[in-house]
Amino acid sequence: MTHDLKTGGDRGYLRIATEEAFATREQVDVFLRMVRDGTADKGMVSLWGFYAQSPSERATQIMDRLLKLGPQRIQHMDEAGIDKAILALTSPGVQPLLDVAEAKGIASRANDYLAERCAAYPDRFIGLTAVAPQDPEWSAAEIRRGAQELGFKGVQINSHTQGHYLDEAQFDPIFRALADTGQPLYIHPATLPDSMMGGMIDAGLDGAVFGFGVETSYHLLRLVTTGIFDRYPNLQIMAGHGFEALPYWLYRTDYMHKAGIRSQRYERLKPLQHDLFHYIRHNFIGTTSGLCWEPAVKLMIDVMGEDRVMYAMDYPYQYVPDEVRAMDNLSITDAQKKKFFQTNAERWFNL
Repeated sequence: MTHDLKTGGDRGYLRIATEEAFATREQVDVFLRMVRDGTADKGMVSLWGFYAQSPSERATQIMDRLLKLGPQRIQHMDEAGIDKAILALTSPGVQPLLDVAEAKGIASRANDYLAERCAAYPDRFIGLTAVAPQDPEWSAAEIRRGAQELGFKGVQINSHTQGHYLDEAQFDPIFRALADTGQPLYIHPATLPDSMMGGMIDAGLDGAVFGFGVETSYHLLRLVTTGIFDRYPNLQIMAGHGFEALPYWLYRTDYMHKAGIRSQRYERLKPLQHDLFHYIRHNFIGTTSGLCWEPAVKLMIDVMGEDRVMYAMDYPYQYVPDEVRAMDNLSITDAQKKKFFQTNAERWFNL
């Protein structure tokens, strides 16, 4: 069924897109420098060697759209019927940078720029704080600045930081800041670290086509199975792309996780207060970025609950207005559809 895409709630709900990216020129220039001077890992060379250098239509169009947070972005939102966009600094943020002071400066300036753009379009743009997990204490302070001074509604971290994951003890200041501010953490994909890459690049499977989901779902499982939600029971963690396929795997993952604990096979795995089904329905929130496909969305709702699934477009990497129409036509109830497009985002981002 074809219908006009309009903003303003003509179908009974606003559409809030919850995983939308932007970049700064400073950030992209540093990525290019790292690609050229050999300090970038294989994933960055593959990803940003393409997007920031290729003359192809896809690369040049996405770069143009990433760097603009003004009339063009608003026009594209209007054309797709998107009322509000949750904006975050594009992956991998500043996390691959070896110079920690440089990383913090770029993240801080990106946050200031995003706050200015959100103030310019207060009814359309909503910001997430970018951090530099290389310095967890600084990141904690930046989370508080984002929440208390810049008006941001959450935090985005682009999965691993140079092969290090958030379940490691040094990152606890970040979780304390999230607990103090009551803000959600969005874990966005990053390219696989060299230690995981294997033959992914040669196979053409290292990025969003497959590798992103592998790496990010691994990160999410590390967090839950090592007890992050027992330490921070009110913490809310979001992830996109059908929650990186974890709802599909949940039964088997839960079964084998329990078996691993009973066998005492792994030193790090200790008994949790709840099973994995509990955490996915109490502490995890999934979005549909890049996966606007009815069977997958309905599975997410069945597994995670109708209060924990939100719409996302993944602009500008996937800008397909017809996918918005497909989501408008989901065979779910009107009440569920309003939660999916609007009120779940309002609740979890405290809009």
